[in-house]
Amino acid sequence: MNTRIRLKLIAATVLVCALPSLPAMAQTAAKPKVALVMKSLANEFFLTMENGAKEHQKAHAAQYELIANGIKDEQDTSNQIKIVEQMIVSKVNGLVIAPADSKALVPVIKKAIDAGIIVVNIDNKLDDAALKEKGITVPFVGPDNRKGAKLVGDYLAKQIKRGDKVGIIEGVSTTINAQQRTLGFQDAMSAVGANVVGVQSGQWEMAPGNQIAAAMLNAHPDIKALLAGNDNMALGAVAAVKAAGKTGKVLVVGYDNINAIKPMLKDGRVLATADQFASQQAVFGIETVLKAITDKKAQNTLGGTVETKVALVTKDSK
Repeated sequence: MNTRIRLKLIAATVLVCALPSLPAMAQTAAKPKVALVMKSLANEFFLTMENGAKEHQKAHAAQYELIANGIKDEQDTSNQIKIVEQMIVSKVNGLVIAPADSKALVPVIKKAIDAGIIVVNIDNKLDDAALKEKGITVPFVGPDNRKGAKLVGDYLAKQIKRGDKVGIIEGVSTTINAQQRTLGFQDAMSAVGANVVGVQSGQWEMAPGNQIAAAMLNAHPDIKALLAGNDNMALGAVAAVKAAGKTGKVLVVGYDNINAIKPMLKDGRVLATADQFASQQAVFGIETVLKAITDKKAQNTLGGTVETKVALVTKDSK
């Protein structure tokens, strides 16, 4: 065999060996990009959500790419809108969003849908009337917040009696989940005949929650319980109860079951909370997006609710 023929054979072999990598490259390029846009990453709940999503993507790395982002605090709605706009420019295929505001995010979500992005709503439900006004449907994947809050309220109700004064520390009042949790607490307090002396917003944050709790304790020295719409605000309420010298005399409940609340459940500073399984909420949303993309479903065929679980957590929970 002469040198010229041998070189041709070597070149052909190299080309054949290289061919299998081409479809793999094409497949990698075709992987859908899914954006997860959350609320405040200063809130342990959303960090847990982000970690759950990243673990899911790592286990399914061949199926999709994940872009995870959040805002600086629970009220940073304008920045969350900007993040969604950035995702539209980045041409993501899917968007899973926990909106900071149930109405304010709807226009930019319509913009995303118009750009061909599949959108799924988690954690805090978008406002139905606002969606209808924009002529769009967005599936909601998440728990029944009213039911979850009632579980917590019902447990508290066993520790108080008719006529006892209680206060509710609500999340951001323009969010559906804050409203629903307040309704759940009110359902439970109404059933036992408790006197709800106030419903005030602690903005989902510890410091505002502390301020509201302190004001309620000052205005109603005989108050028996504080029901906080999330555990961050419950942490603030616990600090206010301690500062007032009423630890053990004023009961506190929360919602989310973050790690920081667990020692307080154990020693009784917090009576109960609700676990809505943060690490799985984003995963459920991502899987809904991926299925829609795989099945080539249009956004307007994806309406409805996929209810996820929520569970009561107390010091006796396993």
